[in-house]
Amino acid sequence: MFSATTFESLLYHIRNKGALAEDAEITLEANPSTAEAGRFKAYRETGINRLSIGIQSFDDKQLKKLGRIHNSEEAIRAIEYCTLAGFDNFNLDIMHSLPDQKVEDALKDLELAISFQPQHISWYQLTIEPNTVFYSEPPKLPEDIVQAELEAAGLQLLADSSYKRYEVSAYARTKRQSRHNLNYWNFGDYLGIGAGAHGKITDIENQTIFRTRKHKQPNHYLSSTVSRTAETREVSVEDRAMEFLLNALRLKDGFDIDMFEMRAGVAFSTIGNGVEYLCSRALLQKQDRRIRCTDKGYTVLNSILEEFL
Repeated sequence: MFSATTFESLLYHIRNKGALAEDAEITLEANPSTAEAGRFKAYRETGINRLSIGIQSFDDKQLKKLGRIHNSEEAIRAIEYCTLAGFDNFNLDIMHSLPDQKVEDALKDLELAISFQPQHISWYQLTIEPNTVFYSEPPKLPEDIVQAELEAAGLQLLADSSYKRYEVSAYARTKRQSRHNLNYWNFGDYLGIGAGAHGKITDIENQTIFRTRKHKQPNHYLSSTVSRTAETREVSVEDRAMEFLLNALRLKDGFDIDMFEMRAGVAFSTIGNGVEYLCSRALLQKQDRRIRCTDKGYTVLNSILEEFL
């Protein structure tokens, strides 16, 4: 929704604060509507060097069911605009297990996405969220056996096309993992700036961790300086281990014990028994000082996390 001029001003002021590394990866989420895609070249000229395009599907019927305002033709055109604008690092968002979707239809979507040679693909299952049309009127989704077949075939297709799975729903070419997403999944800190923005800040000196949230509605956010002040919530010591695991176990390579203790601020012994139990069940693997899900554990991640509640 921002113009290139607005981004240019924003990045100018951030750079002047000394808060932007010279080699920073600057990602912009974009929709494949004609109006937005027409700005891609100008976005690139401001210093934005990575695009994440919300394709979802190349099937017009599915896009209509999902309530998307673009069609497949606009999606393809947006990808073409992206490469013409000089982006050599971009992500395509693709959903699977859509209403009444067959295995061959889901793979057709994925094959078409791969044909554009993006450096990163986010391929994930449709989930029904509260306060949506699908939540109040649930669609007929593929049966579990179909979803399992679909995912297995898709994983093989991505691997054969040189996309390495590094997170539950993220696949990247060599050294093209999303930097900001890796930061979230490694329980790193981040600033939330603007209406509806969330952040996480660690106060190392006082050994506290805070989650921040800005007012969501733009009119409310802009009404006064007070409205622009973030609401803060301290993450209790009791909750830190679980919040860390909710993120870090999503990573295919898992996490390092030293990073757990540094970023969660609690001793590894607080989760040690749970880790040993899950290792005995072949759901987690402990190698040196690194903990990761096994292939079997990765398919039942929610069940693993329940062990630490």
